[in-house]
Amino acid sequence: MILRLSILHSLYFKLKTYMNDIDTQNIELQLLLQAVYLKYGYDFRNYAKASIKRRVQHRLSKDGFESISAMQNKVLYDVSFFETLLLDLSINVTEMFRDPKFYLALRKVIIPHLKKYPFLKIWHAGCSSGEEVYSMAIILKEEGLYDRTQIYATDMNEVVLKQAKDGIFNISRLKQYTANYQKAGGQESFSDYYTAHYDHAVMSKSLKKNILFSDHNLATDGVFGEMNLIICRNVLIYFNRDLQNRVLGLFSDSLPDDGFLCLGSKESIRFSAFSDSFSDIVREEKIYRKVDTIN
Repeated sequence: MILRLSILHSLYFKLKTYMNDIDTQNIELQLLLQAVYLKYGYDFRNYAKASIKRRVQHRLSKDGFESISAMQNKVLYDVSFFETLLLDLSINVTEMFRDPKFYLALRKVIIPHLKKYPFLKIWHAGCSSGEEVYSMAIILKEEGLYDRTQIYATDMNEVVLKQAKDGIFNISRLKQYTANYQKAGGQESFSDYYTAHYDHAVMSKSLKKNILFSDHNLATDGVFGEMNLIICRNVLIYFNRDLQNRVLGLFSDSLPDDGFLCLGSKESIRFSAFSDSFSDIVREEKIYRKVDTIN
């Protein structure tokens, strides 16, 4: 009996210590995100905490810091290290024609509606390194819409934004991109859209001419004009509910009645503050249309 109590007593203190460590780490994380916002203007405070914590701990482990507080000092006084951390915190998972069924639905269902307009404005929010922007440009070109379209591709990370503007991708990824393109209803040879140079491929200048790459932070910046179509896929999943509602509000304010909004496969406008503002167009691909408020 005494031995059992001793074991329980030991487990209790180990658990208490563990919980105190977790509480301290959470406080340190909040202070780090506040420091990043005050020093550099990047606001990660309303990102999903579990995701941000994993990314911070990855950098913590990789660079051998003893604590988040120790890393915070480095962030505040070393701009180059902050830029490294910014790449960790930013979401840069993408590929050309990612989720081909989405692009097929876009081509078959949304493009016929867009053809009714004399001029199109498309906002690709959170464009990362640009693969999905060029995917959209290819579809527009094949559907005869590119020359009367202006694409605004935005991201908060200037490093990946430059990569997107350059349109240079590793040649090893082109096999997967080609397969995605074909599944997405591609009408030409995918190789027509890039030039291969040893270990990399450069996207055609004809795809770049109507794309404006611009810095825009969904967490802090405002409305981005009036768009016919907004694409923001697999970004909202990294935000908490308050920030999701803020961003969806931006999108709603940036779309006219009957404008289209495309989200990622694991995202939904349902259960948000703007659920009633949009109707389902292709439910399984998370493609929505803003409700006509007049009718």
